[in-house]
This record gives sequence, structure tokens and C-alpha cells, in this order.
Amino acid sequence: MEKINQRILFIYSVLATLVLIFVGVTFIKDKYSQIQTFDQIQAQQIKIVEPDGTLRMIISNSKKLPGVIVHGKEVEKVDRPQAGMLFYNDEASEDGGLIFSGSKDKDGKVNNAGVSLSFDSYGAKQEVNLIGVNDKDEKFAGLAITDTYPGNKKTPSRVWVGRDDDGTSELALMDSTGKSRIVLKVLPNGQSSMNFLDEKGHILRSILPTASELTR
Repeated sequence: MEKINQRILFIYSVLATLVLIFVGVTFIKDKYSQIQTFDQIQAQQIKIVEPDGTLRMIISNSKKLPGVIVHGKEVEKVDRPQAGMLFYNDEASEDGGLIFSGSKDKDGKVNNAGVSLSFDSYGAKQEVNLIGVNDKDEKFAGLAITDTYPGNKKTPSRVWVGRDDDGTSELALMDSTGKSRIVLKVLPNGQSSMNFLDEKGHILRSILPTASELTR
């Protein structure tokens, strides 16, 4: 009888050990699994980080979008009333983002409607901006390129390609101070021109299509 009890105890111990091993393996597998499937995720802010915790991207609503982050720390508060996502380089410093917003006020007028995708140069401010705005105050869309250098707060515009609020399509090239020097325009009615300007904005030369070109 004693040998039977010992055998039962031995079998019980083996089974209990196997159960514990199975539970442990299942727990570790679930904990360290690299792929998780969800039907839906609802959050006010999502952070994407490297394995070592380095911040690489933030997806956020309009209330939790942070200010300027450099080397993982917020160094400047910025008014960002839009929702969107911010991009960070290998050093957890901001280097671009995508923001968007738009709503109607009590009078039915559209406010702050637009989207902006921007990229910053290393250690400096916004260098490339693809933007579209269409509300009660402004209507334009295009690509803007600016000069930006570390430690320099000035960011003069150098190139603008887009459509202005009056429907004019325009290509403008600026000097290092942000002043337009060459402007190529096409008006809504099809009239086109190319103007060369001095540092004060005066037209030095204007090129218009000839009558023969207009009738082609």
C-alpha cells in the first residue's frame, strides 16, 4: 500500500511539474511575443520607441501633442492645437511631423482647416513643408522650402511652389534673406508671366507670352 501511495505521489508530482512548465512557457511566450493582434485600439497618445526605449514617434490627439523634444526631453512648450504625429531621429530629437485640424464655428464658418507635413534639418527647425489650408481666412496649398541652421532662429523662405488664395499658381525663388527674386505665375484666366525682382521687390524685367504664343 505504501509503494502504491509513493507511486501516486510521484505521478502527481510529475504532472504538477509539467503543468507548471506549460503555464510558465505560455506566460513567457505571451509576454515576449513580437506580434499582438487587436480588433481595435483606442488611445489619446501612442509612443513608438526603440528596444532601448529611445523615442521615435508620437501619435497624439490635440490635447496631448507635446512641445519640442530634444534628446528625449521637452525643451520648449509649443502651442499645437492640432492632432497628428511627430517624428524623432536616432537621438530622440524632433525632426518633423504631420498635423491636421479643421472645424466650423457657431456661424458655420470653417476654422483652422488644413494639413501640414514637415521635415526638419538636423539640430534646427523646419526645412521642408508640404501644406494645405482652406478655411475662412486663408486658402492655399503648396510646397515650401526654407533655410535653417542650428542655433539660427531665422528661417527665410527660399522656394514656394503652390496655389494662392486667389487661385493663382506660382513658383517663387527667394534669396538668402527670403526676398522674392524670380516669380513665375499663371492666373486663373490663364495669363502667365515671369518676373525678375530686385532686393526691394521692384520688377527689373517681366517676360510675357507673345501674341503668337497666346493664339497657338
